[in-house]
Amino acid sequence: MKYAKYISIQLLLFCLVFAGCDKYLDVTPKGKRLLTTTADYDLWLNDESVIYGLSPVNNLLNFLGDNVDMVNIALPPVKEHELIYTWASQFSTDLNASPAFWGEHYSKINHFNTVLVGIDDATGGTIVQKRTLKAEALLGRALEYFHLVNEYGKLYDSTTASQDLAVPFVTSNDVTQIVPARITVAEMHKQIIDDLNAAIPDLPADNSANRFRGSKAAAYSVLARVYFYAGNYTDAQKNAALALQYSNAVMINFNGTIPASNLISVHPDVIYGRMVIGSSIPTLDFLRSFAGNDLRVRKLYYSRDGYSFTERGATQFFPAYVTPSFTYANSGTSVQEMKLIIAECAARSNDLTTALQQLDEVRMNRFAAASYVPFQSGNQEEVLNEVLKERSHELPFTGLRWLDMRRLNKENRMGTVNRYDAQGNIITSLEPHSDRYTLQIPVQVLTYNPGMKQNP
Repeated sequence: MKYAKYISIQLLLFCLVFAGCDKYLDVTPKGKRLLTTTADYDLWLNDESVIYGLSPVNNLLNFLGDNVDMVNIALPPVKEHELIYTWASQFSTDLNASPAFWGEHYSKINHFNTVLVGIDDATGGTIVQKRTLKAEALLGRALEYFHLVNEYGKLYDSTTASQDLAVPFVTSNDVTQIVPARITVAEMHKQIIDDLNAAIPDLPADNSANRFRGSKAAAYSVLARVYFYAGNYTDAQKNAALALQYSNAVMINFNGTIPASNLISVHPDVIYGRMVIGSSIPTLDFLRSFAGNDLRVRKLYYSRDGYSFTERGATQFFPAYVTPSFTYANSGTSVQEMKLIIAECAARSNDLTTALQQLDEVRMNRFAAASYVPFQSGNQEEVLNEVLKERSHELPFTGLRWLDMRRLNKENRMGTVNRYDAQGNIITSLEPHSDRYTLQIPVQVLTYNPGMKQNP
């Protein structure tokens, strides 16, 4: 880890000297100049720059969600997180600043590209070891491109995906190269899926010692997520089941023993880990949607109003204060996410037996055992709505809520989302089917790439 951190510092210094060459992909220069052995590349994949999720301090993507409140927001909004929270067209106009989301994703992509372009020439190590590291890099890069296409491209629609623009697909770690044009959403999805399928044969069978690293189950879980957000529920369910089949990960039962460590990398429910600090201010409506015997409330949320949910900002999603083992939220994949994917896909195909079974397997680990009653219904819409509610409770501040809002918006399941000032006055609204459900290309990117087309 120390060696990898040292390399990152050296690359950062190099990047600062030649900052004008990066065309605002916000990436570091050719890592292969400093990486020579297979062991070096192995350490490179342990670097903190890739094991953390997006904006690890406060997971900025959460600020886009309808479950987050910002009681004392400045008016007009000025700071980056305030502009994100109000769905501004641009989150910064500082041309010297790294653009939120875009810059961080491409920095991580450059990190993985460094392995892909350099590992074959590394000294030492076996062919099998090199192929494994290359497969891990393909997996990590695919996850970053998944986020990019679901932030800056329209939601996948088979009728328009071949025309809708996504983002540039960069395969080099040479920041002096010209940034390629935006490819289509269809092309990006194919590339992500092809890379994940290519990686699977060479990935390890088990990553239990360090769940930040790749495994076959990790690749299947990312495939499940990709298909799920593309609306391909058949393949999403299939790959989620494969992820559970190939993994020895198990859910943490909130009725039982909680892990002693706060490290996501060794938590038993993690399939492919990415850690962010768990800290958000939920809306009162979201807090009031929990049942009284839901153990997540008092294990993950700190309240100054006795959990009465009467005062905005009085209750915070802050696991570090109440259950330190959960200090970090996992923005990667988990057993519970896979089970909820299977449950939702099954509900959508009217396989209510499977949907209720998977839903129950999640809920029984989250509700007080003495008062737990499984949810039962023979109505497809009721079951689907319960799965959606459980998903919002189980994965609230992992960066996925915004992506869920996008797909639910397409199905007319999202109403108007309002933002309020301290007095309860509406300061801005996100209307159903608004263009703001797709982020604008950052102004920094367009300045250095004037030919790149902006989103509506």
